[in-house]
Formats: sequence, structure tokens, C-alpha cells
Amino acid sequence: MTAARPDADPAAEAAAEAYSDAAPGAAPDPAPVVRFEGVGLTYPGPPPVQALRPCELTVGRGEYVTVVGPSGSGKSTFLNVAGLIDAPTTGRYLLDGIDTGSLRDRDRTALRGQRIGFVFQSFHLLPHRTALENVRLAMVYNGVPRAERDDRARTALERVGLGHRTGHLPTRMSGGERQRVAIARALVAEPSLLLCDEPTGNLDTATAGAVLALLDALHADGLTLLVITHDPHVAARGRRTVSIRDGVLSEVVPA
Repeated sequence: MTAARPDADPAAEAAAEAYSDAAPGAAPDPAPVVRFEGVGLTYPGPPPVQALRPCELTVGRGEYVTVVGPSGSGKSTFLNVAGLIDAPTTGRYLLDGIDTGSLRDRDRTALRGQRIGFVFQSFHLLPHRTALENVRLAMVYNGVPRAERDDRARTALERVGLGHRTGHLPTRMSGGERQRVAIARALVAEPSLLLCDEPTGNLDTATAGAVLALLDALHADGLTLLVITHDPHVAARGRRTVSIRDGVLSEVVPA
């Protein structure tokens, strides 16, 4: 989505270059943001549990894909694999064309921090830090120079409509405002992928609608979204939907 930044982690950038097969001087075709090639995950036993069966999935740059399934279907496992939290036990996962299975742990961590923004149901904000501080802290381990962090955090909060709330604590904010801070925190590193896990699960209907409208606007700006949900109304906002049940991922064909 963006060119390599001078503040990017050298290990992750080296990994990206290692998997680029473009001719010297030529602009490479943009790789899909997410590509699963026979990706599966089995937790060791006894007995072993096949939480995600080998599957194929491609999420192109700028797509808005929702993943639906009931409780216990494998959504959390899918999230952990897509978010580079757990490594698959079978298949290959390519993120921005980078074969993540070939990376060392520290390089996977760096790649996750630079390329994936996370939004969770429970916000995960530090209650005694202001909105600005919560967003700024997300850049501590991403190699962003200290002098740039305030400006980038303010820009991210303005992008989600909270430029006037930078000095407020999460405990003095509504649920919708806290989720907007969490989205700003996810956006501040300019990720390739925004990965959302039940982003409206703790919100009332009206507030949830405002957060979904914000996600629509981010998608319209060109951001790639992968939203995991059990709510059919949230799922309907995506341009594509895949379902997961008993660890099996499958495309949902529109009626």
C-alpha cells in the first residue's frame, strides 16, 4: 500500500525484498494483502485438535471482507493465524507477498507491527492514559522516531473524528469513542491490513452504526479490511463474505 519507510524495521524490509521477483527498475504487480495456500492449524494433543482445516483465501488490496461463524467455529484461530499471532502448521501464509513461514520470530513480530492494525471488541486501551497517549504508545515498538509520534497520533485521532478528545481518558469516553481511539491506534502505523474482531460487540445499535460507517469510510479511502463477526448485520457491510464452521473456511455466494 505504501513504499518502504525509512523508519521501517530492516529485518521486515529485507524479508519483503527477498520475496519480490520484479525485474530491476520495474514496478511490481501489487501482491494480495492476504493469501492462504492450504493454510491450516492443528493444536497438539493429546488428542490433537484441528482448529483450522487447510484452506485457501485471497484478500486483494483495498477489499473489505467479512468472516462469519458461530461461537466455537474457528474464528479466533483464523484471527490468530491472519494476525501472525499463531503460525499455521500446514500451508503457506503470504502477507503482502511475504512468505511469513520463512521468517524468524522477531521478523514476524516486526512484520505484524508494521503491516497489521488490530481492533478488538474490548478496546484494550490503557485507562489512565489519554487518547493521544494510547495511540502514541502503539508506535513505541515500530521504529517511529519520538519526535514524530505526537503529530502522527493527532492525525490518526482526527481521521476518526476525535481531534477534539486527544486529552481525554478512556474512562471519560463513551464506548463508541473508545472504539474510535482503538481504530486510530490501529491506523497510526499505516498498516496494509485492518483486522477487526467483533468491533461492535460491546456497542449499542446506534453507536455500532457509527463505527461501521467509519469502517466504510476507511475502506472507501483504500484500506484493506478483514472483519470477523457473528453478527449478520455487520457481515453485510463487507463486499465479500466467507464463513467458517467446524474449522472449515468457505466463500459465501450471494443469493
